[in-house]
Amino acid sequence: MIKSMTGYGMGSHENGRVKYTVELKSLNSKFLELSLRLPKVVSDRELTLRTEASKLIERGKVNITVSVEYVDQTAKASTINAALLKQYYKQLQEIAQEIGEANASLFEMALTMPEVVNANEDAVDEEEGKVLMGAFYTAIAHFTKFREDEGNVLKRDLENRVHLILSYLSQVEEVEGNRIPLIRERLSHYLDEAVGKENIDMNRFEQEIIYYIDKLDITEEKVRLRSHCNYFIQALNASDSNGKKLGFISQEMGREINTLGSKANDANIQQIVVRMKEELEKVKEQLLNVL
Repeated sequence: MIKSMTGYGMGSHENGRVKYTVELKSLNSKFLELSLRLPKVVSDRELTLRTEASKLIERGKVNITVSVEYVDQTAKASTINAALLKQYYKQLQEIAQEIGEANASLFEMALTMPEVVNANEDAVDEEEGKVLMGAFYTAIAHFTKFREDEGNVLKRDLENRVHLILSYLSQVEEVEGNRIPLIRERLSHYLDEAVGKENIDMNRFEQEIIYYIDKLDITEEKVRLRSHCNYFIQALNASDSNGKKLGFISQEMGREINTLGSKANDANIQQIVVRMKEELEKVKEQLLNVL
């Protein structure tokens, strides 16, 4: 089964005290590129999330966003050091009186002084960590399902295009029946006009014809192209199918199609080869989206 590189998934988990929501988005990439946006309270869990994501996502440019909501909004609220605030405020009043500055916003200034307001950024405990990972695994499950559904769409499209290439190959076989006799007749005609039939060494002529026709023979290319196409479809339906392997096979298909076109020496076959190339380019474009 193939999967799309593009994916989306969201998962939430809560325990009555806290709720975590994890969102995953991915685009195409040759490697795994992880970008995490985490609240400060779970910053110590970044390595764990990266490790698990690396195991389960494989490849792609992936953005992971984590958000947290506390049922008790004061659970992680900042605290104010009242004694220190009063001390700063008193000192600011005394300084203001000395310099005759009566309109200064002394209270606001006191609040901004060092260590007056302390953010509660304690790391999450084990129970809260389980809630976070529960949301993460739920998001991963939805994310994977999204990739599989997109992969099925890609699979059908790729199969259709490879079958189309095979049908074009059958058309080549249909039109090439008279190709060699026509080439032989054309060469014989040119030679007659050039030197005259009575001056031709027929034995040498036959040897040269065999050598020339052997260079134009496309039997090997047809066999290999059909084999590569069948292998592509086989790999597409395999349980361990992956985009890199399919990409390698498509490159081999391209080599055979190019050689077939260069050796054909026939306008009808070359037109069919052009259509093969068009379908193969579409296959390669789609493979960029395959995991």
